[in-house]
Amino acid sequence: MNDGPRFGIGRGPLFVERQTYRRRRLMDAARVVPVVGLFLWSIPLLWSKLPEAAVPTSRALLFVFGVWVALIAVAFLISLPLRPVDKPEDQPGRNS
Repeated sequence: MNDGPRFGIGRGPLFVERQTYRRRRLMDAARVVPVVGLFLWSIPLLWSKLPEAAVPTSRALLFVFGVWVALIAVAFLISLPLRPVDKPEDQPGRNS
């Protein structure tokens, strides 16, 4: 019987480093942002069409562009930790 680390069929180790795990979850969150944006952009379509309860077009446009700006900000914040980190030994021209 093998007492080494568990491996799935065609998979890597069962548990990964904390940094790798967080990086993968951030990539998953980056994939969900457009879906959330699509949902939020569809909200003005659900607003009442009755004349007495109608929402002004200006308010709907402000909502749509506010969601757009928020999506840009969220995508930017998610992308910050996903940037590649230059290690000192990876920089060319530096001899230690």
